[in-house]
Amino acid sequence: MIIVYLNFAYNHKIMKKLLILLSVTTFLHLAHAQDFRSFINQVNAITDTTLKMAAVDSFMTIITPMGIPYIQADTVNFIYRGSAGFVQVPGDFNGWTSQDDPMTLLEGTDFWYLSKYFEMNARLDYKFIIDGNTWILDPLNPHEIWGGYGPNSELAMPGYIQPWEINLNPGINHGTLDTIAFLSSHTGYNYQIIIYLPFGYDPLATGGYPAVYFQDGFEYISLGSANTVIDNLIEGNYIDKIIGVFVRPYNRNEEYAGNKRNQYRMFFTEELVPYIDEHYNTMASPGGRAVIGDSYGGNISALISYYHPDIFGNCGLHSGAFWPNNYEAYNAITQGLKVNVRWAAIWGSYESLFENMRNFRDFLLGENYLLTWKELPEGHSWGLWRATIDDIIIFFYPKGWSGLPHENLNRPLSVTVTPNPFSGSCALEFEGLPDDTWQLNIFDSLGKMVPVEPRVIQSGHMITLQVQAGTLPDTVCFYRLQSGDRVASGKLIKIK
Repeated sequence: MIIVYLNFAYNHKIMKKLLILLSVTTFLHLAHAQDFRSFINQVNAITDTTLKMAAVDSFMTIITPMGIPYIQADTVNFIYRGSAGFVQVPGDFNGWTSQDDPMTLLEGTDFWYLSKYFEMNARLDYKFIIDGNTWILDPLNPHEIWGGYGPNSELAMPGYIQPWEINLNPGINHGTLDTIAFLSSHTGYNYQIIIYLPFGYDPLATGGYPAVYFQDGFEYISLGSANTVIDNLIEGNYIDKIIGVFVRPYNRNEEYAGNKRNQYRMFFTEELVPYIDEHYNTMASPGGRAVIGDSYGGNISALISYYHPDIFGNCGLHSGAFWPNNYEAYNAITQGLKVNVRWAAIWGSYESLFENMRNFRDFLLGENYLLTWKELPEGHSWGLWRATIDDIIIFFYPKGWSGLPHENLNRPLSVTVTPNPFSGSCALEFEGLPDDTWQLNIFDSLGKMVPVEPRVIQSGHMITLQVQAGTLPDTVCFYRLQSGDRVASGKLIKIK
């Protein structure tokens, strides 16, 4: 009897292992053949806990190499595995609130999930909260992005193309970085400043170099890779050589939005700019200077350029946060006299400020300000800002710009590219003015010109240029379209 019992137990274990193996094999096929929701339904239909866990393990074996979060078309499936009372997913898409977007536990397993829909070219930051108090990165997602408060996990949808220009290329020439300390009599603070000088900088070059001033300057370098972006833009012939001035705030909120904002503005215009012009070979004119800032840095940049257009003729806004002091900067610009400033504004549709930035854009366009703008499906993040530094700089100082007087700067050209990203072809549509000739140039990711012969369709003043995907060598190419003295540039993103 004892021998029979042992054999029975032994055979029972074998049968159970065979069932588990069969379950694993079944779910290996399910992972290929069925979508995420079908997988959830199949596991819910299983009653045996061991088989449930085996099914989950086999599913994870298949999808993990594909990337976590697991993305199918426009659906993102966030996944967490572990013991927890409850799990939440705060991120750019919900204002980083801990109450929104709770994950669901697949009963009988340690598998938590949350499914959400996003635009195909969205890029968003997120984290997990375990049991309401422990914030962690997604353990299954190796892709991280650093922000002002440390690293976040990164979700990049299939149509999002990572910015090539932020990557250090050891095979090209690089500029140098000088660090100085500057004591301001206006604020009483001692500022650290990094000066970027392009490779081959000539202190005696005729005409000087345009100077681009960055608020949150050290973060534009450490988190935005701005010096690397400038290196790559120069090497790729997108821009001529420029000088970068990266200013680190002493008390950011106070200087950009608080009770030191006016003293900081005077430090910038009456102390810093004269110092830079005296010690470096700059193009000492409004058109030769640009100021760029993110969030509150955009707020102070707008105040500086608007109240001092004789010093800064170009202003770049990365998600300009205009709400301080009852929308002081926004109201001054929209209710005051028009000034000779060119604007570049970029923001995310997942930011709380997107409606204000749309209204600001509409005002500038209505007043015929020179403007380039982008709204992208992203959040208030360095992931958005670092990937669009190039758009702002190229708009202000495209290749061949150097030396032109500010009043004769190329006027921006409004171009609509649809679809973008694209697979078969895309269309660049713009309004051609009477007697204007146009020229389209496309460059690959290394800055080499690509020969293209677009199909031209003209209806009245509207001109459409159709470009076939097969003529583009890289996933990301860049266009520069000129019609008369108007110029536009941007990315073309090809997908399979």
